[in-house]
Amino acid sequence: MNILITGATKGIGKAIALEMTKQNHALALCARDQKDLDALKKEIITINPKSQIYLSKTDCSNKEQLLSFISNVINQIGIIDVLINNVGVFSPSNILDEDDDQLDFHFKTNVFASYILYKKLAPLMIKQQKGHIFNICSVASLQTIVNAGSYCVTKAAMLSLNNIMREETKPFKVKVTAILPGSTLTSSWDGTTISPDQFIQAEDVAKSIHHIMQLSDGANVDQLLITPQSGQI
Repeated sequence: MNILITGATKGIGKAIALEMTKQNHALALCARDQKDLDALKKEIITINPKSQIYLSKTDCSNKEQLLSFISNVINQIGIIDVLINNVGVFSPSNILDEDDDQLDFHFKTNVFASYILYKKLAPLMIKQQKGHIFNICSVASLQTIVNAGSYCVTKAAMLSLNNIMREETKPFKVKVTAILPGSTLTSSWDGTTISPDQFIQAEDVAKSIHHIMQLSDGANVDQLLITPQSGQI
């Protein structure tokens, strides 16, 4: 299958890319840093030398760059079978303390990028009567998290967008799944003294997505909440 993953060089996105490499899927990957993309490519080829990969330095908050990426992906590897909207940003702050542009900053990456990808790729999935869209949301889509005001607002919006996607595409055999991870050990936790055992691992999310992709045509996981066994950090 052809799989597109945004924000693919770190954390959950990278774990998904490596898991899909092991399953021999063709990958279209984007991120903002070319060095990170080059490093990921080497890692992918080490795992699977025959991997079909399209990489693009793309800022998903920039509409023009995102549209160019989509067009190039279709030209290079064809219609996307699985879209994984993973890209996201998190700038911790209380809303009353943050700069006025912070909500816009979060919306452009956390919501608008997925909106554009959906509008461009879902019609192709509908036409072929198959496809799967995974939206990496967060427990912040459901819970209020202290010091994460704009992030919570946009992750709640992302879950709402996910639900709309599912209802719009359901009659056309396209699946849509929201993934809601809790505290996951990624670079955002660099420097923490908390034991890694207290976190969800990025690989847990990747393996969960792979499992969902293997379900029968008549089954869909609407929403998957993954939380640390000992509780949210």
